[in-house]
Amino acid sequence: MKAKASILAGLSSAVLLLAACGGSQQQGQAAAGAAQPPQSFPVFKVEKKNATINADYPATIEGQQNIEIRPKIDGYIEKIFIDEGSLVKKGQLLFTINAPQYAQEVNTAAAAISSAEADVNAAQLQVNKTRPLVEKDIISKFELESAELTLQSRKAALKQAKATLANAKTNLGYTTVTSPVNGVVGAIPYKLGSLITSTTAQPLTTVSNIGKVYVYFSMNEKDLLEFSRHYEGSNLDSKLKNLPPVDLILADGTSYPEKGHIETVNGLINTATGSAQLRATFANPKGLIRSGGSATVRLPQSVKEGILVPQKSTYELQGKRFVYVVDGAGKAKATEIKTMDAPSGQFFVVTDGLKGGETVVFDGLANMQDGMVIKPDTKAGEGAYSDLK
Repeated sequence: MKAKASILAGLSSAVLLLAACGGSQQQGQAAAGAAQPPQSFPVFKVEKKNATINADYPATIEGQQNIEIRPKIDGYIEKIFIDEGSLVKKGQLLFTINAPQYAQEVNTAAAAISSAEADVNAAQLQVNKTRPLVEKDIISKFELESAELTLQSRKAALKQAKATLANAKTNLGYTTVTSPVNGVVGAIPYKLGSLITSTTAQPLTTVSNIGKVYVYFSMNEKDLLEFSRHYEGSNLDSKLKNLPPVDLILADGTSYPEKGHIETVNGLINTATGSAQLRATFANPKGLIRSGGSATVRLPQSVKEGILVPQKSTYELQGKRFVYVVDGAGKAKATEIKTMDAPSGQFFVVTDGLKGGETVVFDGLANMQDGMVIKPDTKAGEGAYSDLK
């Protein structure tokens, strides 16, 4: 019994000794952790800068003219001289229509003119024959008046015959279809031999004049008000003249080499969409842009003495944007900021929440917490504005 008691007493002493050692080790580790220095983060001083904000708007492209080529007579397509997508000049032959009845009408009208001219000559001879007889009182004056009225009637018939011929020639001219403008040929739904009429639903084709193109885009009411206030001018026309040139970003993401100008702003706001339509015009000397295409209009807006912060120095939480502002003691505070909708390159333009001279954490926000004490590294944050153009 004494031996067992001695063994139990020894085990208890060992357990107490181990517990004491463990507690001392944990206290030592906690003390070591408390003594660790604050983590270093790159920071920068907020500065006021001049910048350009690029606001992008989806747009649709239309040619200066989109002209439907429709037949004015009934007949069969005899020849097609162009192909879809062809570049054509004004007056270039596009189609010929087989309609022999109009050639026959020209021949008939020409024959009617010959007959009418003969009637006029005969009536003129009668007048010339009657006049001297009346002057000599051989026949009554009534005979001369009757002859002159006949001549007048024959001349009217001649004019009507000439008008009929002109109309027949016009109809015959419609058998050849030419382009009214310089442009690009659209789809050709009818092929050789197709029967067409003046009431055919589809046009023969469409010719788009794309020497200059119109680019339509919409701006919401808020942006439109800001747009109107930003640019100088006593009225809309003068403001439009003061607008800077705009860029066009094509569907493949490339920038169109020609600059455009905003020419019109729709006077009505669409109640369904809450936006107004604007039109920019771009020169298209090489025909690179086609009617019906899509693109993006990039509208630049200059900001003078604006507070800019790099996008990577911000984070978003529940629809709000924040930065970490560092005070003199190195304490980082999460601060909400408000920015313009359109960023300036890699920067946000701050409208509220920051002021010049404040210190902001530049990078490494994923490792930050609100109220965290850090070691500000101003040298590491010197490149905050290096990308600003």
